[in-house]
Amino acid sequence: MQTEARMGVVVEGGQRGLSSGHGSVSVDKLSKQKQQMLQNHSQIGTMSHLLAGGVAGALSKTCTAPLARLTILFQVQGMHSDGAALRKASIWHEASRIVNEEGFRAFWKGNLVTIAHRLPYSSVNFYAYEQYKKLLQVIPGLQSRGENMGADACLHFLGGGLAGITAASATYPLDLVRTRLAAQTNVIYYRGIWHALQTICREEGVLGLYKGLGATLLGVGPSIAISFSVYETLRSFWQSQRPRDSTVLVSLACGSLSGIASSTATFPLDLVRRRKQLEGVGGRARVYTTGLFGIFRHIIQTEGFRGMYRGILPEYYKVVPGVGICFMTYETLKMLLADVSTSL
Repeated sequence: MQTEARMGVVVEGGQRGLSSGHGSVSVDKLSKQKQQMLQNHSQIGTMSHLLAGGVAGALSKTCTAPLARLTILFQVQGMHSDGAALRKASIWHEASRIVNEEGFRAFWKGNLVTIAHRLPYSSVNFYAYEQYKKLLQVIPGLQSRGENMGADACLHFLGGGLAGITAASATYPLDLVRTRLAAQTNVIYYRGIWHALQTICREEGVLGLYKGLGATLLGVGPSIAISFSVYETLRSFWQSQRPRDSTVLVSLACGSLSGIASSTATFPLDLVRRRKQLEGVGGRARVYTTGLFGIFRHIIQTEGFRGMYRGILPEYYKVVPGVGICFMTYETLKMLLADVSTSL
């Protein structure tokens, strides 16, 4: 969920970096070819943007699915494992176990529901972002368009945060099902997306589809805030020092670094969210009977402070290629769709 939120910021920041002229390179100094490319990009409609974002996200998730599954497995280890088992855990050991016990294809377990979640999530996220921007622009002080960097930053920050919360709430049941499918190892309790949805509703009630939603919504806002601030600061500094560098390269590098910063800051919330999503699976007794802060305290007492960052390494390995693939695919599809719309 963190990566989805970050991509809305990175893509918007990349476009604004090209068109607003806040960096050292203004639009007036761009070549005619780049100006034509920007005009073509602006010609593609809402559906084209949604299609490009959805396909880019689905491809990115598919490519990084093995690391995503390793992250989830590490995050939930402390729920039902003893201290000795946790000390032996390592990325290589867990990856080898998956291959030996479940087969190589198991790295993509739950990826179908990930794609099913990604497509509507991207659609809701992009659409809601544009609508929230229109609503926020009527507020005094947020009406600036490139004239006030502070107003622009606040507009994008609030719009992105609200869009992320909206998209996360609307598609949360699919995110929960994805986590439960990916967390299955040798014992298969859920046979697929539809079976998982039916089983959760029957055993845990409809509200069971929203376990961990509170921690998710708490993490979306800070994740976008950190990503946006780090991305904008790094991009502005880079462009002031090296104005001739490729805008795509700058956005790619700064977006990846912002993703790492965001993951580090909000990873404990993501870990709690995963564990709440797995509460009561297969009739198991509840592990956590307190609120959010009580869960944090329980994890620190039983696993130490490092337990809050269990699985952070595969998360780091996933963020850089994930953001890169998503951003590059999104930009490529936008250019292709712009060419198609121009030829038509």
